[in-house]
Amino acid sequence: MIIRSARYISSSLTPDGFPSSHLPEIAFIGRSNVGKSSLINMLTGYGKLAKTSGEPGKTRTINHFLINDSWYLVDLPGYGYARAAAAQRRDWMKITTGYILSRENLLCLFVLIDPRHKPQKSDTGFMEFLGINRIPFARVFTKGDKMSRASLKKSIEEYDTQMLEKWEELPVTFVTSKITKSGRSEILAFIEESLNNFSKPDSF
Repeated sequence: MIIRSARYISSSLTPDGFPSSHLPEIAFIGRSNVGKSSLINMLTGYGKLAKTSGEPGKTRTINHFLINDSWYLVDLPGYGYARAAAAQRRDWMKITTGYILSRENLLCLFVLIDPRHKPQKSDTGFMEFLGINRIPFARVFTKGDKMSRASLKKSIEEYDTQMLEKWEELPVTFVTSKITKSGRSEILAFIEESLNNFSKPDSF
C-alpha cells in the first residue's frame, strides 16, 4: 500500500462526533507510552500526523485521520498509566470500549505492546476482551530496535505461552521500529488486504 494522503478529521468523545461510518476503519491502541503516535506517523509517512509526547496518556480522545480519501485510521486513548484521576481513566476506557463494540466498520484493531516488559495483565486481559467479543485484532510489538534479537524473541514467546493457555491460536503479529521502519511494509500490506476484503452493507 502507498499512502498518498493523510489528514486529520476529528477528535471525539461521543459517537455523535465520529465521522460518517460509510468508510472502513483501522484502529490503534495500547498501554500509555507504548509508542502509538510514533507508529502511526511511521506508517503514514507523515511525521507530525499524530502528536507524540514523553508524557504518558497524551491521547485522550478518539482521533480520526482520513487516509487516501478511502479509509480512516483511528487513534484510540491508551490504557494503563496516565496522569489523570482513576475515574477519568475509567471514562476514557468506557468511551474506547464503546467505540470498539459498536463501530460496525472497524476492520481491525492493532494492539500495541512494549516487549521490554514482562506480559502485562492490562495487555493480555484487553486482548481476551477482544477475543470474547469477536473483534478482529493483531498484535504489534513496538520498539523492536531497543532489544537484542534474542531478548525480543524471548519476550514474544512469553506472551505466546501465556496467551495459548486460553487461546486456540495466536493473532497475527508484527514487530516494528520507528528508527529502522521495520514492520511498516508488512502492516501496510495487511491493512491493504483487510480493506480489499471489506464489503459495504447493501444500504450504502
